[in-house]
Amino acid sequence: MVKTSMSHEDYLEAIVMLGGTTDVPVRSVDVANKLGVSKASVNKAISALKEQQLVIQPHYGDITLTEEGYAYGSSVLGRHRMLFDFLTQAVGIPPDVAEDEACQMEHAISDESFKKWEAFVKGLDL
Repeated sequence: MVKTSMSHEDYLEAIVMLGGTTDVPVRSVDVANKLGVSKASVNKAISALKEQQLVIQPHYGDITLTEEGYAYGSSVLGRHRMLFDFLTQAVGIPPDVAEDEACQMEHAISDESFKKWEAFVKGLDL
């Protein structure tokens, strides 16, 4: 899987969170609202994601994830959810703090470390 920037990972994650798939498109304005950014910022990020073949968007149309884009966005979202659950349930961090920290950690942790952490957390049965 091609690696992209943390910012672009956030866009893919947001598209998945909004219900976007390889068959279900989302609107740019919804992505902008979800991330709290301008539509111009969304357009710039989507252009880069199109170049990486992670999304498809006709000229100013709705955004659809490619197979690789959906897998990537789903993976980032899965990391986020597992990290959030661990931080809130196992460590007792307040949800608002855990949300911000899980977002930072989901991008920083390596695939290998995440797999080990995930195995550990599954053993905790959270």
